[in-house]
Formats: sequence, C-alpha cells, structure tokens
Amino acid sequence: MPTPVHLTFHPASPADTAEVLSVLNEAAEWLRRRAVIQWPDRFERSWIEEAVTRGETWLVRDGGTAVGTLTLDWSDPLWADAAGSAGYVHRMAVRRRVAGLGAVILDWAAGTVRGNGRDVLRLDCVASNGRLRAYYEARGFVHRGDVPVGGAPGQRRDDGPRTWVSRYERPLPC
Repeated sequence: MPTPVHLTFHPASPADTAEVLSVLNEAAEWLRRRAVIQWPDRFERSWIEEAVTRGETWLVRDGGTAVGTLTLDWSDPLWADAAGSAGYVHRMAVRRRVAGLGAVILDWAAGTVRGNGRDVLRLDCVASNGRLRAYYEARGFVHRGDVPVGGAPGQRRDDGPRTWVSRYERPLPC
C-alpha cells in the first residue's frame, strides 16, 4: 500500500491510550512472529501512561484512523554522557498496512526537534537487531555505542535482565 497522503500528528491524550497500545501491540506481535527481539510481546498501559500524560506520545493518523505512534522525549538518561541538545524517539511503531511510514515519522520528529531549538535526534534499539540498525543508518543516523539497560527489551528499569542497546543520533542542520 502506498504511504497515506493525509497524515496528521496529534499528541495522544489519556483517552487515546487504547489506540496507542493497539498500534504498539500490533507491531510487537509482528516482531514476535518473526523472532525479532526488540520489544515485549505486549505493552502494558502503565508503561506508556506517564509519557501520554506529559504530552510526549503522538498518534499519527490517516484521516481519522491511527496508523502510527511515537514518543518524543526531551531527555533520556541513557544519553547522560553525551553532549548536545537533543530530542529522543521512543516506541515508534506503524501498522503493517502502512509499512514504510517510519521514514515519514522520523522526518517529522527531526523537524519537531529542530523546531524546538535542538540540534540532534537520538534513538536506540536492541543491539542484536541488525535489520533495524541498518534501517536507521540508511536514514542518516550514526552509531554512538552500545550500552546495557535493565529490564526486558523495550523496558527501562533498574532491575531485571540486562539488554544491550545501540544508541544512534542524527545531526539536524539549521
């Protein structure tokens, strides 16, 4: 299917939480069926509620239908050692019927970050996900090292198993 042409980006409200979870869980299921370890099998409401309440989670709509989501944060402890003014993409997902929309979402995030006076867009993924790493690199992201995080893939916790993630950043020209 071609990329939708009537895309809009809206901050998700608490009333939109089920839609955000629906998009995330569809993507998580697709990854699980392909044995890609990137995210948990399903997302829990409690994992996204704070970002939704803070206005950091966005729904991408084609007309009235939610086709994608992402969280755009303005800080990330995973990058505490890195200089620069950045925005951070987390939990980006698209519905399978609009596969290919990720590049549009990343470009929107880059424009939003630049519009907020920041000069770098950052994100991370599970280090063993070579396909996703290549995807980010093809879109201008530069690998900035691997670090361990607590919790299962897709989580950020102080306890639990350790997962190695690869950090990526894309400079944003003026």
